[in-house]
Amino acid sequence: MRDIINSKIKFREKFRPFAPSILEEAVDEYFVGAVPDPFMIQVYPIRPEKRRVIPAVTHVDGSGRLQTVSQTTNPLYWQLLRAFEKETGVPVLLNTSFNENEPIVHRPGEALDCFLRTKMDALVVGHTVLEKTPDA
Repeated sequence: MRDIINSKIKFREKFRPFAPSILEEAVDEYFVGAVPDPFMIQVYPIRPEKRRVIPAVTHVDGSGRLQTVSQTTNPLYWQLLRAFEKETGVPVLLNTSFNENEPIVHRPGEALDCFLRTKMDALVVGHTVLEKTPDA
């Protein structure tokens, strides 16, 4: 997944890691000594047995810059993570800044511009989903 995002959107060096977003209640299962951190401030060791499960967000030293997602403070993103967990058994998604070598997207119009300019497959803004056709 890291290679796909780099080739379609980010165009950055392979060594630069992406971050894991995880359901707050699943943190201990995937990380060592981690505490809730919704702002991606800390880096924690990923449990060795989970590194192969989430390779796209595991840095070369086995760590991850963690973002915990709480049902209380971020219910929509929490629901997405929960749905992904139900499909895959993994309560973790890759998180990266929303931009393509430019300032981070802040408004829906900027998100749409980035979506149209890159090879991004889909864009979700709130409850709205936009998808490109395979030939676009």
